[in-house]
Amino acid sequence: MFFRPLISAALFLALSLPAAAAPCGDTSAGFEDWKAQMAAEAKAEGVGPAGLAALMATSYSKATISADRNQKSFKYSLAKFMEVRGADAIASQGKSRKAKNAQLFSGLEAQYGVPAGVLLAIHGMETGFGGFMGDSNVISAIATLTWDCRRSDFFRPHLIGGLKLVDRGSISDQTIGAKHGEWGHTQFLLGNALQYGVDGNGDGRVDLGNQTDALATTANYLAAKGWRAGAGYQEGEPNFAVIKEWNSATVYQQAIALIGGRIDG
Repeated sequence: MFFRPLISAALFLALSLPAAAAPCGDTSAGFEDWKAQMAAEAKAEGVGPAGLAALMATSYSKATISADRNQKSFKYSLAKFMEVRGADAIASQGKSRKAKNAQLFSGLEAQYGVPAGVLLAIHGMETGFGGFMGDSNVISAIATLTWDCRRSDFFRPHLIGGLKLVDRGSISDQTIGAKHGEWGHTQFLLGNALQYGVDGNGDGRVDLGNQTDALATTANYLAAKGWRAGAGYQEGEPNFAVIKEWNSATVYQQAIALIGGRIDG
């Protein structure tokens, strides 16, 4: 694949000089200068020409910042959260999907120990089973969050991971996902996608826009976080602690467990 050379004078200078830690900001002011500094750090961490070009093509996302400041649904009670997120519909559709794809889900459980209900609850909660996987440029979103001072240390590894995914051809500088830079059917942050990504359909490429790859990657992630095959996953049971690794919001964790239980029941 051919990539045009990077000809930005600012980038050339940044890549030629010893890297200083990239700064952060609370508005778009300084974002363009930051990209060149960040590119020097990314290159030092193994990001190649395609990834660096993707970083330099990013734009500051006001929509991402707005979403990051207004995550109101996690403040709901469990009952309200389940209602708003359509738990009944997810459980119903999840049962149907489990029956129609029994071989896929039994294979995933045999390999990773994670039952279908949990995977389907996550799939349904995150994207409505792939019905809506986002409307934001994932590299611009994750770059914006890395530049933003609020949680830059958290998002920086996901930016580096995303740029390496561009180098590998898994995503591009045009890939669309969620406003926090999550990608695919189950909405993986890009660093996690790089680390835990699985080529579930055997086509030689990790593509979380593909349902099989996304479900296999989700199962692999949960297994890597300590999922115990055959153990329960409701609150108070061993695997509930692993569900906490998926999302830090208590109501989200509880919803995954409850919906998953209904699917597997």
